[in-house]
Amino acid sequence: MNFNITHLPNRASKPRKNGLTMMMDKGLSIRQVEDFIETAGHLTDLVKFGFGTSIISTNLEQKIKLYQRADISVYFGGTLFEAYIARDMFDDYERILDKYNIDTVEVSDGSIEISHVEKCNYIKSLCKNFRVLSEVGSKDANKLIPPYKWIELMQNEIDSGSWKVIAEAREGGNVGIYRGSGEVRSDLIEEILTKIDNDNIIWESPLKNQQVWFIKLMGSNVNLGNIAHNEVIPLECLRLGLRGDTFFDHLP
Repeated sequence: MNFNITHLPNRASKPRKNGLTMMMDKGLSIRQVEDFIETAGHLTDLVKFGFGTSIISTNLEQKIKLYQRADISVYFGGTLFEAYIARDMFDDYERILDKYNIDTVEVSDGSIEISHVEKCNYIKSLCKNFRVLSEVGSKDANKLIPPYKWIELMQNEIDSGSWKVIAEAREGGNVGIYRGSGEVRSDLIEEILTKIDNDNIIWESPLKNQQVWFIKLMGSNVNLGNIAHNEVIPLECLRLGLRGDTFFDHLP
């Protein structure tokens, strides 16, 4: 903090167990990564190389090392995991994780069709050597999962060894836990929270109105993901009540 000011919510320093911010890198350059770390690295817990960008991004190894030296865990998007599973190349995927010294991995099934038992088996296998994030929800806007099923899937994946479960929204914030308009499916969220501990969930929330909704419902230390690189500082201001949307949330 550059200034002293009262009535700010408590925000733990890294490494955090809650209040996580996950930034989505969709192809930043080395210079952009360096600039990002200088300005917002201290506010960022996780960086996801979105979908399959890690295959074609230049200077991948250098980028990974830059993030890791800044105490930011990096992982490849779940779509990359699915691309390898769809090609029956799981062993090759594990070798890539080892090659790049990746300690966190995402297991998802948002694009492919596999049984939930099979998905949980991947989680059980990977959690022996990696910290596992598993994503629940479909990227298909026409595939609606009822609340009881969200709860069942999330709990099974936590029981299988997932560190956190990610609630699917895509980078556009218009599927899964959101309607096509980007509006939060509030009844779904509230029902999930009757059974699943909020600290165990990362809510994908790329849009400001979505971030505000979650912060107002669950407080400053809610886990939020799919944040654009230039939105991490604005998000932290929302968490602290330093933007108009949450300005009065922490004042007496």
